[in-house]
Amino acid sequence: MVDDMRTQPRTNIRFRTYGDGGPKLVLLHGGLQTSGNFTKLAAELATTFTVYVPDRRGRGLSGPAGDDHGLDSEIDDLGAVLDETGAGNVFGLSSGAVIALNAALELPRIERLALYEPPLRYGADDPVAWRPRYEKELAAGRTAAAFVTAAKGTGNFRYAPRAVLTPLARLLPSSITTLVPTMRQDATVVEQATGPLDRYAAITAETLLLGGERSPAYLKRVLNGLEPVLPRVRRVTLSGVGHLAADNSGKPSLVAAELRKFLR
Repeated sequence: MVDDMRTQPRTNIRFRTYGDGGPKLVLLHGGLQTSGNFTKLAAELATTFTVYVPDRRGRGLSGPAGDDHGLDSEIDDLGAVLDETGAGNVFGLSSGAVIALNAALELPRIERLALYEPPLRYGADDPVAWRPRYEKELAAGRTAAAFVTAAKGTGNFRYAPRAVLTPLARLLPSSITTLVPTMRQDATVVEQATGPLDRYAAITAETLLLGGERSPAYLKRVLNGLEPVLPRVRRVTLSGVGHLAADNSGKPSLVAAELRKFLR
């Protein structure tokens, strides 16, 4: 595993490299994650692909987000990684999938695109309705409460009582609590991607839509909306898993198997 660096205006984007042969693939993580959350998925894929896993700005090995952070800067960062590595295949999870999807409208280098449940605004569903409460809690220094608000708002721990989760959140390691403020960056990405889904009909990349059988219903509805719009698409639902199947804590081997079939 090698750490590389790509310099962008006002920040540095760094990525980890796995494998040294086969097609080149970039893995783009979601909220409350860094490149470290994809170590198992990358290792599974490294036997077939050369895998690049960047830390999105403000996280892990990369530089700060900056005042101008938003969807455009995230797309620029992904474009810089693609230019640096020569990769044409991209997998994105959650907000990483939102970035990858919108990047495919602007970056012709992306030839194959795999998306795991992008949390887009669709119909009556607002995947960032949790943001106002989260911002108030964060401003008051209540990091554990802000974590619970974001986690429950995005569909994780949605059935667990807040009164139980908040004391437990205070025991989280610093590797997680330091990422809680970055959730506002993910919310901004989702907010700035708001618009009719039919604009994605312009995407020329071959696309794989991935989802989990146990994922929140609103994420399944987004995939239902995207599937008839994308011109070159197929969809796979993974049994027995939810939104974080690609994460080290999920079942990344299931995701790796589908990516191998798709990218082969």
